[in-house]
Amino acid sequence: MHVPDGFIGPRTWLPAAALAGVSTWFALRRIRQTMQAEAIPTLGVITACSFGLMLIAVPLPFGGATVHATGVGLLALRFGVTTAYLAIGLVLALQAFLLGDGGVTSLPVSALCLGLGGPLTAVVTHGLLRRVNERLARFVAGWSATVVAALLTALVLGLQPLVAVDAAGEPLFFPFGWRTVVPALVLPHAVVGVLEGLITVMGLDRWRQEER
Repeated sequence: MHVPDGFIGPRTWLPAAALAGVSTWFALRRIRQTMQAEAIPTLGVITACSFGLMLIAVPLPFGGATVHATGVGLLALRFGVTTAYLAIGLVLALQAFLLGDGGVTSLPVSALCLGLGGPLTAVVTHGLLRRVNERLARFVAGWSATVVAALLTALVLGLQPLVAVDAAGEPLFFPFGWRTVVPALVLPHAVVGVLEGLITVMGLDRWRQEER
């Protein structure tokens, strides 16, 4: 889900940057009030694991877009949406600025789709299914977080040919519409989501064991 520069036009990434900036400000205020010092080492370890997972990327046929696991479901269920958003945003920023993995202008969109959309999906899905079966709820939460984040990214990319064209009507940035990009992004991430679900289940199981 690392989107390179040049795929998303300023009509999209500028509003996304403003929204991401406001969201980050609120998230930082909240984390200062709620984060417990004893949770910081665990957060650091899981964030580092997320960083590593995102480096194991399989290229997609869009000149730089990739598919990979993220650990977003585990972060969301262990620390909540706000902390997961900041952790994923930090990982994406480090990879973009230090490793050139993903674009700088596309960073706000990636942070919102993966860092906010993914955790929200994981927490809501887990809340709906936990009364049925806790481990199933964790698995589906991890899987759905990945799929929804991919879907949101695909919707943003597929929007570009509609909002950014030249005088002749040709796309200035990403050239593929929703009919192409949605299945091309969502289907591979539905497969990777199985791994994401397993990571979420095993990670939370390990945490519960350590608590005991």
